[in-house]
Amino acid sequence: MPVSKKKSQSSAGQSALDLAREVLEIEAAAITGLIARLDANFQRAVEIILNSRGRVTVSGIGKSGHIARKIASTMASTGTPAYFVHPAEASHGDLGMVTQEDVFIALSNSGESSELLAIVPLIKRRGAKLIALTGKPQSSLAQQADAHLYAGAEKEACPLNLAPTASTTAALALGDALAVAVMQAKGVSRDEFAQSHPGGALGRQLLTRVRDVMGNEQDAPRVSGNAMLSAAILEMSRGRMGITAVVDEAQRVIGIFTDGDLRRALQNGVDLHRTTIESVMTRNPRTISPDKLAAEAVQLMEQYKVNQLLVVDAGHHLVGALNTHALFKAKVI
Repeated sequence: MPVSKKKSQSSAGQSALDLAREVLEIEAAAITGLIARLDANFQRAVEIILNSRGRVTVSGIGKSGHIARKIASTMASTGTPAYFVHPAEASHGDLGMVTQEDVFIALSNSGESSELLAIVPLIKRRGAKLIALTGKPQSSLAQQADAHLYAGAEKEACPLNLAPTASTTAALALGDALAVAVMQAKGVSRDEFAQSHPGGALGRQLLTRVRDVMGNEQDAPRVSGNAMLSAAILEMSRGRMGITAVVDEAQRVIGIFTDGDLRRALQNGVDLHRTTIESVMTRNPRTISPDKLAAEAVQLMEQYKVNQLLVVDAGHHLVGALNTHALFKAKVI
């Protein structure tokens, strides 16, 4: 009996795995199926949003409502002022937030959601433009829209072909396509995008500059080219970064001396008190501007397999230094 039970559990697990694969295939097919159905209505929808002097209101009920919330959020984060309104709440006063300058995007797979159809005449009367995302081009909602986007699926991933699954996935993907197309048309820059994402890892990557993590300029370890190796070691200890910059009289960087350079010098038996740093330093070191993103510093370190970078201005004068520890502390990596 225990053997039979284990076989039954294994069989059920395999069935669930097969079903999961089938669900993903159906939902993927729903998305790819939209590609051939994109037409001039999509361009029309983009132009409606671009020409609007107001905001975008996105609405839907049930599962479509959840997708509508996500589309509104994506638009807002990509440079298009947008918000979600529940159609039932719209019928009880929230519709007052929609003006003639706005765009109303309505989601309904059937295109016959009574809650949406009840407010469509009021939206049209206000002069707002209506974009509909439905799975039924001949539906009442689609027929009243200024632009209709097909967002349906030939088959739901639900085994009963009833639960909104593939159709909601298709609507979500189409909403993303619309938001990104509008973003591209508006020419939203990385800096503008960053202003909408100040928190979390994304915000740190997009907003944190090298100058924010490099510390004070006067703390950057440095010695002149004619300094003795012993003096450079003391400066490295003071800076506690495992490096010292080597500069000329004008404070322009001419080289760098690292822990690795020190090990190689000791292996070669150099005299710490008679050897100038210029004779054992690494010339033409990797440097970065203080105005660059900290994420770019990470990329340079990874590309050239170094743990520290000297920070220089346009004239190649030393203004700071940073290492991976500083980037970790700033949570950039």
